[in-house]
Amino acid sequence: MMPARMTESPILAAALDEFQKIKKLADKSIEQLSNDQLHVKIDAEANSVAVIMRHLAGNMRSRWVDFLASDGEKPGRLRDREFEEVAQTRAELMAEWEHGWQCLFSALTPLTDADLQRTVIIRGEPHSVYKAISRQVAHYAGHAYQILLLAKHLRGTGWKTLSIPRGQSEEFNRRVLAKLKAEG
Repeated sequence: MMPARMTESPILAAALDEFQKIKKLADKSIEQLSNDQLHVKIDAEANSVAVIMRHLAGNMRSRWVDFLASDGEKPGRLRDREFEEVAQTRAELMAEWEHGWQCLFSALTPLTDADLQRTVIIRGEPHSVYKAISRQVAHYAGHAYQILLLAKHLRGTGWKTLSIPRGQSEEFNRRVLAKLKAEG
């Protein structure tokens, strides 16, 4: 899901770009999983992909709704429940996931450079807007890579790589260089 408009701020544009890449990585991993695989735990202490998705969606709703004006840890969040397995269809899970990302993009898109030094509160602790954004980029990227690792593990030999396939780096680099030469 792309923001409604891109910001003119290079810092905010870079943050939006990173969030879009994080979402794309997670989405491409999630797409490869069956409905059942979304709920598989690899051990008793692990989280399933569905649980990680619910956690991220809950975090996004809490952090980004009313971002500049209220504490990013909303009183009604119930964070611990995000880590419980619940009976949920793929469609319901995806709707929750997409809603969380929409909250993020809706909050970031209208911001300007002037907003970056404003103060927001997360769990009672003041953060600059810039720090709050940076904190969430790192948090979401970490969980996106957990999703990728779980999906790759669960798919096994059926996994379709999201980057350059093994043994094909040199060929990839040759194609990129040839394309650049042709354009330039």
